[in-house]
Amino acid sequence: MDEGVEPGQTVIERPGGTMGLVNDYVTLTKPPIIVLLVITAIGGMFLAAEGIPSLQTLALVSVGGALGAGGANAINHFLDQDIDAIMSRTVQRPVASHRVQPMSALVFGIALNVGAFFVLTYWVNLLSASLTLAATLFYVLVYTGWLKRNTPQNIVIGGAAGAIPPMVGWAAVTGSVDLPALYLFSIVFFWTPPHFWALALMIQDDYQEAGVPMLPVVVGEERTAQNIFIYSLALVALTLLFGASDAVGLVYLTSAAALGAGFIYLAWKLKLDYSIRKAKHLYLYSLLYLALLFAVMLADGVYRF
Repeated sequence: MDEGVEPGQTVIERPGGTMGLVNDYVTLTKPPIIVLLVITAIGGMFLAAEGIPSLQTLALVSVGGALGAGGANAINHFLDQDIDAIMSRTVQRPVASHRVQPMSALVFGIALNVGAFFVLTYWVNLLSASLTLAATLFYVLVYTGWLKRNTPQNIVIGGAAGAIPPMVGWAAVTGSVDLPALYLFSIVFFWTPPHFWALALMIQDDYQEAGVPMLPVVVGEERTAQNIFIYSLALVALTLLFGASDAVGLVYLTSAAALGAGFIYLAWKLKLDYSIRKAKHLYLYSLLYLALLFAVMLADGVYRF
């Protein structure tokens, strides 16, 4: 029996020897999430610079942000190992399946965050490093360690962690947190509930079995769909309000309106006639929506009119 594995626990064999081990550690960082978070940070940088920021700063923020997000995700694997082992969607994760020892994942996550703080403090500025660290601590201690297991509002409050990267990007360029940075924070904050509630609708049986009080488990599908629609309206209104500010131009405003119309349409369809298929459509669109919205900010920063 493998060391550290309790009797009766199943170990999913790691394929590929060393390469399999490397793949497991990469999986701990949740690369797709890293990519999305880094895109939002870069969007904040382009808006702050009102054009193309320093390529060195751009690279350093991308590296530091990736290390911080990856470290937070690795620690999440450590803290959620009991839940992950129950849910069919997560049972094959490296820690839940015992391919990576829990303490190894924890140490790995802490090391990545130390690296992130060093990179951002030494080569960018202390504010961007502190914001990145704050995001990690809020995510692993407040959201994962407390909110996720205790309240159906876990995503609403916990979304603050994922909303910080645009502020990191802004602070990296300006050395401060100004009103446009707070707008960017708010956009991601209000995007988070409809995005994750759509996912929760798709896998609510998993959450129920694991005892996680996600909104669909607590209030049901109909009320969750209603909440998704309300937050979708608030999100799109906020993006359009931001479009009326001096921080962005017509490229952003027209794109935000078009992307927002698609978001509201899918949320409305889900509210009118719930189905897992419609929840999946909204979930996938929400990922594309956020990536495109912040990609448009890059273009808007360069081609402002």
